[in-house]
Amino acid sequence: MTNQTPAEPLPPASILDGHRADPDIRIFGDTYYIYPTSDKPNWNTTDFSCWSSKDLIHWKNEGIILDVAHNLSWANIKAWAPTAAMRDGKYYFFFVANDRIGVATADRPTGPFADALGHPLIGKNDTPFKTYPIDPDIFIDDDGQAYFYYGNNHLAVVKLRPDMISLDGAPVEITPNDKADPFREGIFVIKRKGLYYFMWSVDDARSDNYRVAYGTSHSPFGPIEIPPDNVILRKHGLAKGTGHHAVVNVPGTDRWYIVYHRHAVPNGNGYTREVCLNRLEFTDDGRIKPVDPLAPAFSPGSAGEPIIDGKGSVSGSVPSPLAP
Repeated sequence: MTNQTPAEPLPPASILDGHRADPDIRIFGDTYYIYPTSDKPNWNTTDFSCWSSKDLIHWKNEGIILDVAHNLSWANIKAWAPTAAMRDGKYYFFFVANDRIGVATADRPTGPFADALGHPLIGKNDTPFKTYPIDPDIFIDDDGQAYFYYGNNHLAVVKLRPDMISLDGAPVEITPNDKADPFREGIFVIKRKGLYYFMWSVDDARSDNYRVAYGTSHSPFGPIEIPPDNVILRKHGLAKGTGHHAVVNVPGTDRWYIVYHRHAVPNGNGYTREVCLNRLEFTDDGRIKPVDPLAPAFSPGSAGEPIIDGKGSVSGSVPSPLAP
């Protein structure tokens, strides 16, 4: 009798078609939107797309919303890691192109977006300390103040003016002092119960060990405190290279979800990735629980997380009445 090694369990399927990475997730109105990077060899990408969903389960490709090869005068390639926001009915799209950060505007979350400045918002040498101007994240606090985060190896933060396309002051460094899981890139900031959570990616996106760690602060400017066991997403089985994430809160609830990319299954790598979604949960004392990339976000027949009258359901995702 031949001993056979059991096959490793397949992780849940990607939520978006094709090879995508660096997802940013936002809620505008009653709809969830994901803005990803479109993977190409050696990260030589030029176009950004948008995906929409009413329930976090079914996603619609809204098409290309910005093509840096044709829509910008100052860049033409390396279109990476976008983030989006809305203010006063206008939508703002922040993105990387040619190793600089730009901003574009539109009247709809699905674009098309037009370059707002005719030049980068943040150029290669515009930061007063050493960092690589990539991976922006926009966070709007309860008082309406917008904070802009970015950087590689060193984390920068700067306020945005109310026009959302100009900086209010000079960027300052708030790199978390985490020697075990140092900040590399992919910052994302949320606020829960008065506490700011700073989450970032560790290692290189081409590594199987690409992972997500976090720290907390009582201010959007830090300092960032590092809790023990602060890696919340790492490889498991066939799910590898799990990182560069974003987080969304279902309105009116304390239910949270994390989107991230992993190396495509099968045969993926740091240039061939796919976008996944999982629940993000907290302990009673405010710690983030580890996320298992092999666990499904929803049970079979779930209706997901629809937003009705500005809020999610009281009981959370429930079985669909149409489910068998």
